[in-house]
Amino acid sequence: MFNNNQRHFGYMASLGFQTWTVEDIVTGLAGLGYTCVEWTLAHFDPRQSPSELARLSSVPEKHGMKASEIVIQQDFVTLDPSLYESRLALVADSIAAAGKTGINILNLFTGPAPWDPKAPHLGIDLTEGEAWKLVLEAFHRLLPLAEKEHVYLAVEPVFGHLCHDYYSTRELLRQFDSEYLALNLDPSHFQLYSNDLPWAVSQLAPYIRHVHLKDVVGKPGMPGREFTFPLLGEGTIDWNSFTQALDNINYRGTLSVEFEAFGYFEKVLQGDPLKAAALSMEQISHLIPPLN
Repeated sequence: MFNNNQRHFGYMASLGFQTWTVEDIVTGLAGLGYTCVEWTLAHFDPRQSPSELARLSSVPEKHGMKASEIVIQQDFVTLDPSLYESRLALVADSIAAAGKTGINILNLFTGPAPWDPKAPHLGIDLTEGEAWKLVLEAFHRLLPLAEKEHVYLAVEPVFGHLCHDYYSTRELLRQFDSEYLALNLDPSHFQLYSNDLPWAVSQLAPYIRHVHLKDVVGKPGMPGREFTFPLLGEGTIDWNSFTQALDNINYRGTLSVEFEAFGYFEKVLQGDPLKAAALSMEQISHLIPPLN
């Protein structure tokens, strides 16, 4: 059982880790001091056998770690009905599989994803109201499944999406009365839209089930052009006030690094994800104080 008197830092096994085995990822992260690992679809396939999926929990447990979340993130804003249904089916299968695996938090977003050239553009290809209709229908269908399996659907507000900051996320939350509609709070997106982070944390406290550690600098637009996600501490987030806000609401869940300093990763770290995880842990040690 995890000690609630200490912080639990995790790392998303995404950038550079996609081809690593579960065992190698967990061994590497545990050796750096991480107590949690966040999986993505690179290692989680809901069509796998229960025994294979169970390893995503059992392998970390052998190293004194836990699997904190699974990132499923399917874009619900699409003009292709068959693609919409297939994405809903993948999330539904993931909910059922996660319930059996024992990992009870799934990370979702709303869409449309601005980095996807095939994604529709709001106000051009469809209205904002039409996009909301697609997203709300998705959650109307998925939440009963999540409630049955006791799996939290932790929506992550993301730049350019319908849910991208505090205010747009409130619109989704007000539509449903379900314990299992939750949030994965990534402060970089809120900061990008100039939200008051400590205030947003205080207002969203009942929904926050998982937290990402990611910095940002710039203004809303496209990554690499108007803004970027730099190394932790190189952006504009006030980590002291953000951490204090989480302490004020007694948040004891995972603080998971999502490493997206893509240029640094390729040019300096030479695509080595373990070096990125080690560097992130060093930054965390200077930015986030231990619990009092």
